[in-house]
Amino acid sequence: MDQALDRFIAGAQAVIEAHEEAAERVTLIAPLMRRLLESDKSFLKPHHLRSNPEHYERNAIHISDNGDLSLYALVWLPGQWTPVHDHGCWGVVGIVEGLLEERAFIATDGEITSHDGIELRRGGVILLNPGSVTSFVPNPDHIHMTGVSEECTGCVSLHLYGRNMNSFHVYDVAAGTRRLIDVPHQENR
Repeated sequence: MDQALDRFIAGAQAVIEAHEEAAERVTLIAPLMRRLLESDKSFLKPHHLRSNPEHYERNAIHISDNGDLSLYALVWLPGQWTPVHDHGCWGVVGIVEGLLEERAFIATDGEITSHDGIELRRGGVILLNPGSVTSFVPNPDHIHMTGVSEECTGCVSLHLYGRNMNSFHVYDVAAGTRRLIDVPHQENR
């Protein structure tokens, strides 16, 4: 691995080992993400920057053996968006290049405890430029959709999650439902 990436992963692991609270973890890891973004980015290999004309692409950079940490490079082409979703864990996101838009959703009934009867309404929007860092914590779930508008160029973002991000909830806002989906990750090749 690259020195900047090694420092970032080691620093994030140290934070996880020393702090149980999700809000404390993201507060301490966000500056580490900023430092990683300020590095020469040589840790991003060609296989981390793969795109897909059909949908945004998740390229695994690091998945810890014990499943408590995963880092992905997401590559977005113009007009590519996630579905409305949550993560079920904490996370820190940094923008390498381009403009990433995040549209928040709010559960009108408070905590979501079932897979149906969910009322979501739109919340605010965040526009993330290169070098920007944002974070989220669960409970309440951080429900949102992210993507790149048709008018923008592509985007590359780094997503660090507090678990192996191999599944998450996807919401059907109109139907008021959610379902857990499994998501594969691209192997480090």
